[in-house]
Amino acid sequence: MIRTLTFILLTVLLSSCANSQSQDTQRLVGGPCEGCEAIFEYGDRELTAVDTLPDFNTKGLRIKVSGTIYQSDGKTPAKDVILYIYHTDQNGIYATKGNETGWAKRHGYIRGWVKTGINGQYTFYTLKPGVYPDRSAPAHIHPTILEPDGKYYWLGSYHFEGDTLLTDKEINPDAPRGGSSGLLTLTKEGDIWVGTRDIILGKNISDYK
Repeated sequence: MIRTLTFILLTVLLSSCANSQSQDTQRLVGGPCEGCEAIFEYGDRELTAVDTLPDFNTKGLRIKVSGTIYQSDGKTPAKDVILYIYHTDQNGIYATKGNETGWAKRHGYIRGWVKTGINGQYTFYTLKPGVYPDRSAPAHIHPTILEPDGKYYWLGSYHFEGDTLLTDKEINPDAPRGGSSGLLTLTKEGDIWVGTRDIILGKNISDYK
């Protein structure tokens, strides 16, 4: 009995220490970011390089977004990098179901997480989001990056070529974060539209080192 209690106490203590160390390494870089903390809200789920967002099987234009995340040299694939994405529903609303907690209250339920493998690749399936009801911005998907050493930061949104609401800022941004504008050129493959975006860790991210 004493051995069992001792084992349980040691397990809890080690777990607490591990969580504390993990929290200590978390560091926001690249300037302020409201809601970037949502990247930590995946809970106890096991993340993989592929995720399907909750809206995928509802009515709308189905898309597949893939890419490779590279180390800061722009050549070496980056392993164990988490990419968090979220976007509006087909009506341009960050839709909720009423039982959300944390940042899901703001970001809605259409969100997901992917984690790169040794080849640095990621893929997520979703529906092409709608524009805001007031048409104040082009359709977009928000991404946040979390690196294995705890650095996390926002990237410029994924946008869609041909969107009439796009401005030059979205099409040709100065010093795009992550090394690319995020502008997706969708091509049809079967019954799905496919786009690609590669990301370079730390590229044009201030206070990165």
